[in-house]
Amino acid sequence: MTERAAPFYCPYCGDEDLRPFGDKHGEWRCGACQRVFRLNYVGIAADWTSSVRSAAKPSAAGEGAS
Repeated sequence: MTERAAPFYCPYCGDEDLRPFGDKHGEWRCGACQRVFRLNYVGIAADWTSSVRSAAKPSAAGEGAS
């Protein structure tokens, strides 16, 4: 198992000067733009057309159709 997965660049300015920040796992601070952001795992999508919310509920499409 790996330690901590690190982002390669800041999602705001694109700089690579990132350091862990804060007490919670996944919080990072950019040294260039001073922004602090959090990365977290959401889940696995079934395919490119589904979302996590729609994958959790069965689709109502096709119900009542003959």
